[in-house]
Amino acid sequence: MKKWLLIPLFSLSLTGCAFNSIFINYPSQIAPVKAQINSNDPIKGADEVADNISGADGLLYAQEAGRVAQIAGDFEASKAYYQQAVAAYLEFDDKATLSASELGATASSLFINDNVIPYRGPGYERVMLHQYQALNYLLSGDKEGALVEVRRSNNLQSSEQRRYQKSNESVQAIANGTIDAEVNKLGKAAGSTTSSFLNAYSYYITGVLHEILGEPNDAFIDYRKAAQIAPNNPYVQKDLVRLAKQLSMPQADEFEKRWGKAAKPKKGEGEVIMLVERGFVDEKQSLTVPFRVHGSWQTASLATYPFNSRPVAKGQIRGLDKRLTAAPIANIDALAITALKEELPAALVRQAARAYAKAEMARSVRSESKARNNETDFGSIAMQIFNVVTEQADRRSWLTLPKQAQIARTYVNQGQYSVQLDNSAPASIEVKSGRTTLVWVIDTGNYTRFYTIII
Repeated sequence: MKKWLLIPLFSLSLTGCAFNSIFINYPSQIAPVKAQINSNDPIKGADEVADNISGADGLLYAQEAGRVAQIAGDFEASKAYYQQAVAAYLEFDDKATLSASELGATASSLFINDNVIPYRGPGYERVMLHQYQALNYLLSGDKEGALVEVRRSNNLQSSEQRRYQKSNESVQAIANGTIDAEVNKLGKAAGSTTSSFLNAYSYYITGVLHEILGEPNDAFIDYRKAAQIAPNNPYVQKDLVRLAKQLSMPQADEFEKRWGKAAKPKKGEGEVIMLVERGFVDEKQSLTVPFRVHGSWQTASLATYPFNSRPVAKGQIRGLDKRLTAAPIANIDALAITALKEELPAALVRQAARAYAKAEMARSVRSESKARNNETDFGSIAMQIFNVVTEQADRRSWLTLPKQAQIARTYVNQGQYSVQLDNSAPASIEVKSGRTTLVWVIDTGNYTRFYTIII
């Protein structure tokens, strides 16, 4: 048994990882950070994860640290953390071959679990990374820098989908009714979301920036993409009507007939655009399925998502000339579920290889035990315990993302307003005639934070 155990242990030594997610599930590690976000000093949460950025899961921790700093309103610190995550993604992109440590991690995953493999992040996380970096630039007063980031975000939505379609091949891995049923449940839980790479929230923010910077044609294109993904959002519909009329588009009359006339600003009015983010994205759960290989019991542990997730209430915005009801633009839960579903073929291949590798280890131990005429097969028992203990689902994901993004948009008279989201503490915003006040509202449960900029 010792010689078999040396294989994964030696491979682990090549990865240089900190064992964090290998035996302790990631949601448990990030729970204190999310609790810190719901305090009056959220920036401490960034400090808690920043120390792990140098490890094998550094990309994930950089994303978490950047998001925590951003929620705390420290946009410069958030920029720096996000840039580290961007650099990590680019490093993965530039590698033509796997390094020795990555080869070791992949080998170790055959004997331990998928948490050994360095975290690379699904496509939707990478898209949102650039989207959030754009908001950092915007709220720091750099509109051009923000536009560069949202363009990168939009380009990634196309390139990531092409990469997935090219690499995803139909595979036959573990034939198991429980796993098949879980895959079907994931599809139902994702609802109408058919791709994890297409994010209406990202397209909408791009459209807003294009419009504010005097590029209405580009704004129309992005609003239309957002409408294709989130067709029932009334604010996106009215944006399309307004710009189609402004640009004398051939679709203008058709849009107006479908969605009604769009409001126009009156003299002395300014525009208010609300970006509302609510809650935290769901955590992955573990699905463990027992089965027999070569006469010994093995377990397959795969990540899944809960199917009883609570719906998100539409935000009620008070304090303007009239009450506004925010409308959903993106369900981040659905993007995460769809991403997991897209990753399952490759995960099942690794799972099948791991199950048989562990079964071979167990069979070898049993053979050695029989050769020594051991009455009690302690080696085989220990091997099966080792297999069960090490078989942990990969539950890593960016957990400080919101559960849902909502938007609202209106014109109001210039002046000072005290606005609230539902029953939150009020925040003061200013509206100037002929200008746009962008209000970013982050509701994490116990706290609601407002960040504004007049453009």
